[in-house]
Amino acid sequence: MDSSPYKLYSEHGFDSRQWLELYFSDESEKNLAADFLEFPIKNLTKTFTEGQIKGDVLIDFSVGCMIHHLYAAYEFFKHIIILKMRDRCIMELKRWVDSRTGAFDWQHAAKLHVDIEGKSENFQETEEKLRSAPHHVVKCDLEKENIMDPIVLPPADCVLTVGLLGMISKDQNDYITNLRKISRLLKPGGYIIVIGMLDTTYYTVGKDKLHVLSFDEDFIKTALVGEGFVIDCVEIKERTAVSDLTDYKQVIFIAAHKEK
Repeated sequence: MDSSPYKLYSEHGFDSRQWLELYFSDESEKNLAADFLEFPIKNLTKTFTEGQIKGDVLIDFSVGCMIHHLYAAYEFFKHIIILKMRDRCIMELKRWVDSRTGAFDWQHAAKLHVDIEGKSENFQETEEKLRSAPHHVVKCDLEKENIMDPIVLPPADCVLTVGLLGMISKDQNDYITNLRKISRLLKPGGYIIVIGMLDTTYYTVGKDKLHVLSFDEDFIKTALVGEGFVIDCVEIKERTAVSDLTDYKQVIFIAAHKEK
């Protein structure tokens, strides 16, 4: 039984637009941006440009409706499939993809990616390329053993998950179960990239405090190895943000491949 005093994202959700404004906007606290924008984009850009992780299908299964982590990925996969648990997140994401009035402004993230990669193109070109990348936004259900049932997705070359596993898992066993379900989306030898917060118990959106499972680096590495993954890369960033929105201590980036 969940003993957390906080709400659970998978059951209660949150105001997806307010969440973006608090943690990912150009007006967010600069130290939050360093941890939640710059750190993921920098490590994903480095990982994908090294050339080992690429292919036909990338499945992104991340919390909320953020897209900044996909700027580094769209050139390396023919198809990007985005899985979401909540209708509101799908609506917010499609508003950006379709360039509708009132869509969240991600130009600062596109500019950050261009600066990190040292591209000659401007950030508007990068943003339009991501919008036009072949992709589908699909709702899934983690309560099901096959989270896409009855839909059958093509096996992925890479699964990318940002923030989600810690936010939807009530305890460590639950985390491992959810990791196992996600890893089934991979083809043999496929890669998983996990980005998340370490030693966290909550994050705040508006008046709501929501649960995050507290775990450390050793736990997530052990969980991946236990599910048949070989760890290729681990990067840790110490918290720099001064904010009471959330109590994480570190941010982790970890890439691993599934043994054939």
